[in-house]
Amino acid sequence: MKKCAAFLRGVSGRCSRALVLAGLLGVLVLASCSAGKPKLTHLAPDAVVLAFGDSITYGTGASPEESYPAVLARITGKTVINAGVPGEVTAEGLARLPGVLDRYRPALMVLCLGGNDFLHRLDERQVADNLREMVRMARGRGVEVVLLGVPKLGLDPSPPSLYRQIARELDIPCEGNALKRILTKNSLKADFIHPNAQGYRIFAEAIADLLRKHGAL
Repeated sequence: MKKCAAFLRGVSGRCSRALVLAGLLGVLVLASCSAGKPKLTHLAPDAVVLAFGDSITYGTGASPEESYPAVLARITGKTVINAGVPGEVTAEGLARLPGVLDRYRPALMVLCLGGNDFLHRLDERQVADNLREMVRMARGRGVEVVLLGVPKLGLDPSPPSLYRQIARELDIPCEGNALKRILTKNSLKADFIHPNAQGYRIFAEAIADLLRKHGAL
């Protein structure tokens, strides 16, 4: 019996040490995912910013001068290209992006896509792969990237975790709350899925804040 008790105490001790070690490793993993913040290069006075996305980038629900890229240009004093195409899904955006990058040669891309994929219930793993490839494509051309999380519509419209996962994996800034706040407030919406002029202004201000936080402005 004494030998059994000693054996059990040994097993228990080893298990306890293993659990402690696993816990410490878990803390380190969490810290590595959340520690620090990705740095962006400070934008030169003549730098071009590319706003790439779908109808939310295009500005559906407001006039062209009230779209978020137009407002962002006024806030930052930078040239902001509105490359939004209403109805576009990420696979179409991925096919379109090379020509847009080659045409405008931006220093920074603000990527806001995925909403139409969610509306059409497309595979979220493919959505994530498409977004990753767009980020890699831009960075391969020397273009820095900021990712904007797009909510899935429902009772609690929130961006899927894939946006944060991509941002963490590729070490890029990500804004995941602004659209959710806007699209859950009727006074900031033009319709079920698009902000109005006031909503776009708030969205542009959130993006400008993100750029300041990460050193681009």
